[in-house]
Amino acid sequence: MPQAAATISGIQTVTLYETRARYFLVGSNEAHTKHRVLKIDRTEPKDLVIIDDKHVYNQHEVRELLGRLDLGNRTKIGQKGSSGLSKALTAYGIVGFVRFLEGYYIVLITKRRKVADIGGHSIYKIEDTSMIYIPNDSVRVTHPDEARYVRIFQNVDLSSNFYFSYSYDLSHSLQYNLTLLQRPYDLWLSEASSAEEEVHTQSKQDSFDIFEDEGLPTQVVYGLQNEPYYKYVWNGKLLERFKDIVHHDWLMYIIHGFCGQSKLLIYGRPVHITLIARRSSKFAGTRFLKRGANCEGDVANEVETEQIVHDASVMSFTAGSYSSYVQVRGSVPLYWSQDISTMMPKPPIRLDQADPYAHVAALHFDQMLQRFGSPIIILNLVKKREKRKHEKILSEELYPAVINLNQFLPPDHCIDYIAWDMARYTKSKLCNVLDRLSMIAENVVKRTGFFINRSEFYCHILRPDERWGDLGGQITNSGRVQNGVLRTNCVDCLDRTNTAQFMVGKCALAYQLYALGMIDKPKLQFDTDCVRLFEELYEDHGDTLSLQYGGSQLVHRVKTYRKIAPWTQHSKDIMQTLSRYYSNAFSDADRQDAINLFLQVYQPSESKPHLWELPTDFYLHQRSTMALPLDRRSYTLWWSEGILSSLPVAYDEVPCEENMKKIKVKRVNQFDESIDIYTEFFKPYELTSFDDTFCITMTNSAREFMPKSVGVDPSPFTVRKPEETGKSVLGNKSSKEETLLQRKTAASAPPPPSEEAISSTSEDDSEEDRDEDGSVSQRSTPIKLLTESGESSRTQEEIQQQQTVKEPYGLNLAKFPAENDLLIYERFAHLGENQHKVERTEQIELANIICLEPVSCFPEDSIYGVAPPQVNRDSRDVFESHVMAGQGQVRALCRDDTLMYREYVKNRYM
Repeated sequence: MPQAAATISGIQTVTLYETRARYFLVGSNEAHTKHRVLKIDRTEPKDLVIIDDKHVYNQHEVRELLGRLDLGNRTKIGQKGSSGLSKALTAYGIVGFVRFLEGYYIVLITKRRKVADIGGHSIYKIEDTSMIYIPNDSVRVTHPDEARYVRIFQNVDLSSNFYFSYSYDLSHSLQYNLTLLQRPYDLWLSEASSAEEEVHTQSKQDSFDIFEDEGLPTQVVYGLQNEPYYKYVWNGKLLERFKDIVHHDWLMYIIHGFCGQSKLLIYGRPVHITLIARRSSKFAGTRFLKRGANCEGDVANEVETEQIVHDASVMSFTAGSYSSYVQVRGSVPLYWSQDISTMMPKPPIRLDQADPYAHVAALHFDQMLQRFGSPIIILNLVKKREKRKHEKILSEELYPAVINLNQFLPPDHCIDYIAWDMARYTKSKLCNVLDRLSMIAENVVKRTGFFINRSEFYCHILRPDERWGDLGGQITNSGRVQNGVLRTNCVDCLDRTNTAQFMVGKCALAYQLYALGMIDKPKLQFDTDCVRLFEELYEDHGDTLSLQYGGSQLVHRVKTYRKIAPWTQHSKDIMQTLSRYYSNAFSDADRQDAINLFLQVYQPSESKPHLWELPTDFYLHQRSTMALPLDRRSYTLWWSEGILSSLPVAYDEVPCEENMKKIKVKRVNQFDESIDIYTEFFKPYELTSFDDTFCITMTNSAREFMPKSVGVDPSPFTVRKPEETGKSVLGNKSSKEETLLQRKTAASAPPPPSEEAISSTSEDDSEEDRDEDGSVSQRSTPIKLLTESGESSRTQEEIQQQQTVKEPYGLNLAKFPAENDLLIYERFAHLGENQHKVERTEQIELANIICLEPVSCFPEDSIYGVAPPQVNRDSRDVFESHVMAGQGQVRALCRDDTLMYREYVKNRYM
C-alpha cells in the first residue's frame, strides 16, 4: 500500500545577488544539488514585480547562469563598479515583503538556531533578520515619514521567539499532522490523479527514478503539502502578495510563542518532551490594550499549548511512538476592556457592549469546535467573592452566555463550565491549591483523552490500571485521538493560568508515559527528576508568554502555590510586578503599534491618517465597525455547517471535500529527496561533530537534575529531596544554603499526597530542619587523612582533591589498600595471565590475523534498505514458539523446560 509523507521544502538556503536593475534570489536545498531562481525588479518605485523561473537548476547550470548575468551586467572597462553581479547576503528563508509609503522591502532570515527535533523534522528559532529596500536609489521617491514606519516595524523583534520548520507544519498539532498521513490512500489517489497533469509537466530531473533503467519496481509515496492554519501564522499577510505566483518551496510560515525540548533519560532510554506554544495572530496585542474578544470571535492572548512526548530511540513517524496533548488559554470571550488612562495598577473592568444572545462567544466556540471537536471544557479561575466587584463581572457574564449556547447543542456535546476561585484557595491555610487542581486535571484528561499513534502495549493487559479504562477520547486502529480541549482563563491568562495548565499537563504526561510503556501507573509525583524537568519547561513557557503579553516574567510560579518558594522570591515578585506595571503604562502602546503594522492590520497610505495619529486601534480589529456584515449568523444554530455532524471529532480532521482541497499531493518514489527525512536529518554529505549535535546539547534529566552521588536510584521517577538535585550538588555553597532555607520555608508543603489529602502546617518540621542542619554540618567537616607514619601532613588543596575523587568513586584512592585486598588482586592478576597464555608452535601468518574481509552478515546494506541475514531452522522455531505464546497458543513443555522453571522458582521464591 502506498505511504504518505510530508514534503520537505526544496529551498533551505537563499543567496541574494544584486545588479542595478534586479535582485536575484537563488534558493538551494540543504545539499546544494537543486536550485531555483527568483527575479525581483528594482526599477519599479512602488510596485512589486517578481518573476519565478520554473526551471530547477543543478549546481553547474546555476554557476553558468550567474556567470552570464555577471558578464551581461558589466559596465565599460575603466568605469567604477565594473562588476555587474554582486553577492549581497546569504539567508535561510524569506519572512515576506512589506511596503509603507515608498517601495517594497524584503525581510530575510540571516541567522537560525535549532531548538527542537520531532521525528527527524528540525524546528528552528530565528536569531537575526535583515530588511532590504528593493527599488534602486535612482527611482526611489522619498517620503519624510518612511523612516518612522521602518522603526515601528522593527520594534517587533523577530529574533525573539519566532519559529519555523522546513518539513513540519508548526501551525497544526501533531495529531492533525499524523492523522493526515494515516488517511486511506484512495483519497490521495484521487487527489493525485486530479493533479496528474501538473505532475507530468514537471522536468525529468524532478521525477527521476534511480531504478528506472533496471526495470525494478519502486514504491510510490504520496508527498503531502498542507495549507497552514493561518490563525497561528504571523507572516501570512507579508507573503500574501507573492504566494500565488511563486513555487510553494519559496513560502515559509513562521509562528510566534514558545518552543522548548528536553530529554528524559529512563535508564538510558531517551524520551523527548517538547512544549510548543502557538500565539494567535488574530486580535493580538499587549495586556491592557487587548482584552476580551473582537466581532469575529478572536480573543486576546489566545495561545495553544501542545506537549509532545516521543521515544527518541526510533525517529520515524511511521515506526516510532508519538503522543501529544493540547490545551488552550485565552481571554474571556466577551466585549470588555480596561481603561489604563487612570494610571491604576488594576484598572476597573468595563463591559463595552451588551451581547444578550452571546453572539461573540458563539463565534469563538464555533472556531474551537471546528478545530478541536467536543467536549469543550472551560476552566474559569477568576475571583468569585470580592468586596468591590472587579473580576466577578466577567464570571457573571460568561456563565449565562455558556448556558444560552448549550441549550441549542445536543446534550452529548455541550460546553462544560468549571468555575474555581484559585486566588481564594491560595490564601486559605486549610486547602492545598495543587491538590484541587490535580483532581480537576484528572477529570479533564479523562474526558478529552490524548493522542498516541500506536495501539496499547501488552503490559497494559497484563497489569491493567483502573484509570486507564475510564480514559476518554477516541480509540482508532492505530492508537488514540484527543477529542475536545481544555480552555483555561483568568483575567490576564498569565500566572494562575500557567499553574493550572502545568497541573493538567503533568497529569496528561503521566498518561502519555504510561501509554508509551515507560511507567507502570499513570501517576507522577512532585520532586522527581521527570516532574522537575517538566516544571522547568513550563516555567520557561510561562515566562516567555508573560513577557510577550504582560511585559514581565511570571509573578506567581508553581513553587509559590506549593508554598516552598524561598523568602528571596518575594522581592523578585515585587520587582516583576513593578516591571509589568511600567511596561503596561509606558511601552505597551508602542509595542501595540508595532504588532498592528507587522500583522498588516494597519497598512499605511497617503490618503489615511498615520498610525501614531489614531486615537485608538479599536476600528482596525473590529471589522463590523467599518462595514455592515452581509450575512447575519443565527442565534440558535450558531455553529458552522458540517461541524455538528462530525462531533465529537474535529471538523478540520474529517477527510471531507473541503479539507482535501487544502492539501497538495505529489506522487514520488520512496527515494525522492523531497520526502527523504533520513538525509534531511543526518546530512550524510556534511562533516559534522558529534559534540555539536542538538541531541547532545539539549537539557538532559540525568545531567541537569539527577544527583551525582554514588548509590542513588537513577530512575527519573524517584522522589528526591530539594538539596539532592543535580543542579544544587554542582552549585556553590550559597546555592546549598539557599536549598536549606527553601526546606525551612516548605513546612506547609505536603509530600506528593493522594488526591483527597489536605495539607496543613506542622510544628514538627522545625525539629527535622535542625537534624538536617546537623547532618549537613557533619558532612562538611574535613576528614583528616593519616599517612603511614601516622602524621597528618596533607595540605588543604590535597584534601579537597581527595574529596572530589571520593565523591564519584565512593572510596579514597590516595589511601593504601589493605593487605587482604592486595592478595585478592594478585590472585586475580595471576589468573588473568594464565588465561591468556597461548603456546605458539606454528609460524604466525599475518593474513590470518589481519583480515580485511567484511564481517557483516548483510549482503546488501545502504541507507535505503537492509537485507535480512539468513536465519537457521532452530532460531526460527524459537521465534515461532515465542509468537505463538504471545497469541495464547502455548506449545507442550519438554523436560528441559520443566527443569528450567523449577530452577527459576527455587531461586526466586525459596
